Amino acid sequence: MCEQNFARGRTGSGAASFLLNRWGYLGVMKQYLLALALSVAAPAAWAADQLSLNEISGYLNGLKTATASFSQISDDGSLTTGKLYLHRPGRMRFEYDGDGGGTVVAGAGAVVVHDPKSNQPPETFPLRRTPLSIILAKKVDLGRANMVVGHGFDGTTTIVRAQDPENPDYGSLELMFTGDPVELRKWVVHDSAGGQTTVILGALERGMSLSNRLFSTGAGSGASR
Repeated sequence: MCEQNFARGRTGSGAASFLLNRWGYLGVMKQYLLALALSVAAPAAWAADQLSLNEISGYLNGLKTATASFSQISDDGSLTTGKLYLHRPGRMRFEYDGDGGGTVVAGAGAVVVHDPKSNQPPETFPLRRTPLSIILAKKVDLGRANMVVGHGFDGTTTIVRAQDPENPDYGSLELMFTGDPVELRKWVVHDSAGGQTTVILGALERGMSLSNRLFSTGAGSGASR
């Protein structure tokens, strides 16, 4: 179920959601402690000043291939981990840890969610209807009119909240960056119903060759590498 939450950014009842389900107070505390631990463990290349939108756009446009471990926190506080593969423009793959962990694959203009535990066929969504389309675009231009609805700095991290200006009802994506050098650390998917899904990245490894099969949106998206 956690894979489904990522595609939509919200937990559903048997259909797609972007993560998992469960908990109340303990889930909130676990989310807080995880975020704190990862922020302490992350490489200490913190920004001294707020990054400009041009700097961030340039960084994303230069990010062609990358891999990273990730921890994902759903709207209800549940936690999953896995590995991310990125091949811009237009392609991304999330592999969830554990037996039958499932995948979320973006490619060929679609997002395909495969949850082996659901006993249901893979679900497919148009990529353009998800907030991830913002960072997977061929050319990222955060200076575009009405795209950025928030741009701030908390003393260590530049935070940008962006949406498709032509389709704000598709939701928004909150991106967190550190500087010197610029690095994407975390994002939060906000859906139109008010749900949110948080993805905290490990150290990004960049510039490797990634097989096109990783981003196949065929049945199951079970590409071998």
